[in-house]
Amino acid sequence: MNGIRHTMPLSALADPDSNATPILLLGPQNLAAWREAQPPAVQGLLAATGFTGAEGERAWAPLATPTLLVGSGGRVHRWILADIPSNVEAGAYRLLNDLDAAQATEVAVGWALGAYRFDRYRSRTRAPGRLCWPQASDRTQAAREISAVALARDLINTPANDMGPVELAQAVQDLAARHGATCRVVVGEALLDEGYRLIHAVGRASARQPRLIDLTWGDEAAPKVTIVGKGVCFDTGGLDLKAPNFMLEMKKDMGGAAHALALTQMILEAGLRVRVRLLIAAVENAIGADAFRPLDVIEARNGLTVEIGNTDAEGRLILADALVEASSDQPDLLIDFATLTGAARIALGADLPAVFCNDEAVAAAFLRLTEANDEPAWRMPLWRPYLGDLKGKVADLRNISGTTFAGAIYAAVFMEQFVRPGTPWLHIDTYAWNDKARPGRPEGGEARNLRSAFDLIVERLCA
Repeated sequence: MNGIRHTMPLSALADPDSNATPILLLGPQNLAAWREAQPPAVQGLLAATGFTGAEGERAWAPLATPTLLVGSGGRVHRWILADIPSNVEAGAYRLLNDLDAAQATEVAVGWALGAYRFDRYRSRTRAPGRLCWPQASDRTQAAREISAVALARDLINTPANDMGPVELAQAVQDLAARHGATCRVVVGEALLDEGYRLIHAVGRASARQPRLIDLTWGDEAAPKVTIVGKGVCFDTGGLDLKAPNFMLEMKKDMGGAAHALALTQMILEAGLRVRVRLLIAAVENAIGADAFRPLDVIEARNGLTVEIGNTDAEGRLILADALVEASSDQPDLLIDFATLTGAARIALGADLPAVFCNDEAVAAAFLRLTEANDEPAWRMPLWRPYLGDLKGKVADLRNISGTTFAGAIYAAVFMEQFVRPGTPWLHIDTYAWNDKARPGRPEGGEARNLRSAFDLIVERLCA
């Protein structure tokens, strides 16, 4: 099981084929007119099945070429066909509807993501149905997003025995090699030499050494965007050990790194005129003789000292060192992704990432794009009066507040202390997981807000 093998849902999209099985989207607004033009047998079938064109309805019409009728509810969106590829016979299908470019592209993306399966460890797999590219679809845009989401899902779904700091670094190095980017990895004791003491402390108890992964690409004179990812490849909680039910899915605690890498891939594949830098702090928060302890004091890269209030609040520690480096060259935009707090999930649930931002224009633009792209997120306040609760007893800061309230806000306020003032910073506290399967979104690793983050970079830096 060595190596990294990624699912390729793009294979679920095919070139036009006139022999492909037809699919027709019908909503309540156009069903009656279409039904009246059909033979009696078809009209009788629709009456018998109760097909009304409501979203989620399916029926086979016995036309000269059997046609799959899909209820649209009057709205075409990404997931409208996403349940089909895994629930039909393998073969080619074609959409009969004339869609505009945006709708056609969305349908193609949804179909491909609906065909996604994490099958690395399965001896047998079932081929999904293939959709002929809808006529007006933007194949380049769709392929870029499909590949990015599949990459993030695969990285998150891979168990920790095959996705540690070494393998995560290799995934970044592979991307760098494909696109002529530079990638530097600072490993183990070298982290101390370069001032990354927090990253080293969190990861030092593991047999797999901690590391900072640093990719750069693009014209040095271009606008700068820096993307940071939390790469905790497994999180036991450290000496403040997690309960088994909370530890069960902690292979996904590198989901922020997976998002950051996937977004970087989108930028490189699009050839955006930006100077992009990707920083991933990759560690395993393990238990051992050398594990960092509650009330240890560790100096961050910017000189602030941090008193450890809880070893299970490790993500903000490794991100602190990474954010100091990320803002050191004053990027025009700094974005970080992290599976950071259970508090964000308690407040907003699994599907709604919590967004924090120190720049009103950046925040407004990002939220507008999440709405336009149907990628929901919710802005939370960087409530700086809470900083007083993070003052350490014997150090500059503590990594927790000592209260059970506002955990996501305290984490963001802590992290802000490591961002250079004047740097526009967007922090996305995301779950990176689907607890239940829905069309196009199988249970397991998930990427959220990638398109909106990509569009934000294009809008602010490439206009």
